[in-house]
Formats: sequence, structure tokens, C-alpha cells
Amino acid sequence: MTDRTFAHSTPALYERCMGPLLFEPYAKLVAGRCVAFQPDRILETAAGTGIVTRAVHRAAPRAQIVATDINPAMLEFAALALRSEHVSFRPADAQNLPFAEGSFDLVLSQFGVMFFPDKIRANQEARRVLRPNGHYLLVTFDRLELNPIPKAAQDAVGALFAHDPFDYMERGPFCYADPARIKHDLLAAGFAHVEIETTKLSSRVNSHDAAQGLVFGSPFRLEIERRDPSALDRAAEAVAQALVRWEGKDAPMSAHVVTARTFVAT
Repeated sequence: MTDRTFAHSTPALYERCMGPLLFEPYAKLVAGRCVAFQPDRILETAAGTGIVTRAVHRAAPRAQIVATDINPAMLEFAALALRSEHVSFRPADAQNLPFAEGSFDLVLSQFGVMFFPDKIRANQEARRVLRPNGHYLLVTFDRLELNPIPKAAQDAVGALFAHDPFDYMERGPFCYADPARIKHDLLAAGFAHVEIETTKLSSRVNSHDAAQGLVFGSPFRLEIERRDPSALDRAAEAVAQALVRWEGKDAPMSAHVVTARTFVAT
């Protein structure tokens, strides 16, 4: 993942439209898990606009949180939305963290690992900065077919470009859905006690906002512009129409909640 991956994502649009649709339901779950671990120092990678950061801070207000992301614009937005002496924001690549060994009790990353080009390297970096008996908490999407809103969006846009099929969702946010691969990559990075829990939640759908967020506020935009820079409005309308059947309803979503621990000395 480079900063160009999300270069076209408008933080405010990403926050308003993508947050409630995809990220806030799992942010609440992550915050609850963090409280159970009772960490004093937390590192968040791929923090984006700070949706998880704020949820964790509300749940564990005394914990020191360092929220990082590779995109400075996202972090600037996050920093404006949350001002606390217990929370700091710092641009950083999850594959090359600028922190000393054993600096944190917990490293968390919600819906970020899918975009890391070298996932084992990112896992190794998380392990390096964790103290002994520290926890690594990841959330990654389950298969695309179990997440009907992004699936419907891709299908609707794909119909506009039948000559050039879309597979962005499978290559991007839904590329890391195999629990066996996830566990392999964590063990390869030196973690132990890997637990993977597939968790089904739901989110209330506003078809217009969902279309705006998915088409204009995410890297999906780049895939559309590559085919036809003038097609964004048509794509947003197609997605909105495809989501009308979910309007005002709770759409199911599925993701893997992954917990790994550093080596426990005996």
C-alpha cells in the first residue's frame, strides 16, 4: 500500500459515507476487545480518519494511543476530530514502523492488512514493537459474497463496463479472506496463539450515501477513472439503484476478527 492508493479518497466523504456503512460496527467490537486486554499503550496502523481510534479512546480513555496511517490527509482529518493528551497521530508505514522494540501492549489494525503489499513483513513489524505477552488485533473482511453491499456495488459498476470486467473488490478489500492464509502469515511472522473468529454484523443502508462513499470516497474510484474518467456520476447512480432494495434496512456483513499473541516465556 502506498499513499497513492487512497490519494483520491476525500477524508470527509470517506468518514461520512464509508464509516457507518463498513467501519463503525466493527470499531465498536474492536474497542470492546481492547478493554478486555487492558493495555496501557496502543498502536493503531491504517487508522484512516480515526473511526477506530475514537471508539477505542472512548472505551479506554486512559490508554495512550498512537494512531498511524500512510496517508497524511486521512490523519489530519482524524487529528481534528479527536483532541486528547492520550492520543497522538503520526504518519507511518505498517511495514516499516518508526518505533522501538517492545513499545506497545497492543497493536491493532481494522481493515488495513488487506492493502499491505507484504503482509508478513507488516506482521513482523507489529510483533517487533510489541512487548512480551502483547496482543495483535486484526480485522479483515470475509469473502465478498458474504458482504452484499460491496458485491452489489461492484456488480453494478461492472455492468457499465462489460468489455472490461471489474475485480477490484477481490484484489483489494476482500483479498485477504482465507483464515488459513491469515494464520500462516501470523505464524510465519513469529506470533503464537492465533485465534480467528468470523463475526457477522450488519449496518443500516442509505443507498445514496453508500454509492457516494464507494464510488467517490474509496480506491474504487481509481478503477472507474482508469476505464472512463467521465463515468463517475453514472457509476454512482448505478450503485445507488442497485442498493435501493436495501434502503433503510440492515445489510449483513462478515469479517474475521483475529487475535495473536507474542511469545509467552515459560
